[in-house]
Amino acid sequence: MLFRSQQLTPDAIEQILHRAIRDRERGLGFEAQVSDDAVAAIARFSNGDARAALNLLEFAAGAAPMDPATCIRRLDLSNLEASIQRRALLYDKGGEEHYNLISALHKSMRNSDPDAAVYWVARMLEAGEAPLYVARRLIRFASEDVGNADPQALTVAVAAKEAVHFLGMPEGNTALAQATIYLATAPKSNAVYVAYGAAAKDAHTQAAEPVPLHLRNAPTSLMKALDYGKDYQYAHDVPDAVAAMDCLPPSLAGRRYYQPPERGYGDTHYVGEQVLRSIRGRPHRLQLD
Repeated sequence: MLFRSQQLTPDAIEQILHRAIRDRERGLGFEAQVSDDAVAAIARFSNGDARAALNLLEFAAGAAPMDPATCIRRLDLSNLEASIQRRALLYDKGGEEHYNLISALHKSMRNSDPDAAVYWVARMLEAGEAPLYVARRLIRFASEDVGNADPQALTVAVAAKEAVHFLGMPEGNTALAQATIYLATAPKSNAVYVAYGAAAKDAHTQAAEPVPLHLRNAPTSLMKALDYGKDYQYAHDVPDAVAAMDCLPPSLAGRRYYQPPERGYGDTHYVGEQVLRSIRGRPHRLQLD
């Protein structure tokens, strides 16, 4: 049987807190007067986690000033705010919420929403997530979802990782935020990700043909006698530096793995692919800066 735990509502958390305050034996353990505003604030801070709410109540009430005449501690909203150093964020680095938050970060960046993206990355970092884990996810995103639509994205992501490694935290948080916003606002392309997936599938499922002879080096006379390197065309010796020469195995000749979208850097600067279409007599559109 599977039982799924849900967040408690603020009203439910308040009921638990009031019960703990009243119960001298199994509750707070000492007499305290806690204002309704403070109880409501603790309920909000706990994010639906009763354990976090009870821990915060115990800490804040124990630190509240005591009335010398009655020996009763009095916790109000101002005392509570003074005792809280950081909000108890809902975050379990080893559980489902860990994956929910990284998923929210990825999908916000993919959807080009910098505000949501920087919120999710801040939510993770402020809850204690390892900054280098966040950096690794940003680097992966730079290749998977931005790719050659903006090749600088990968450089920015790697630089953020280096900044975090060099500075540590909390100083490194702005580097991660900068990279997050850059990736969210960059043009998007998954063409590299799709190209690798298709090429990997062929590598696993197609016959592993030998490298074509014209692509092989011939450092010995025997290799030259066996036609290694024969008919190889040096690209720099031909116009546009693209030779009319197949570089895939014969069974895969003409296979297209990388198909850049018509946006970002990848489409307008992928000159080799456009020139190759022209050489092979197919329709083409050549764009040069």
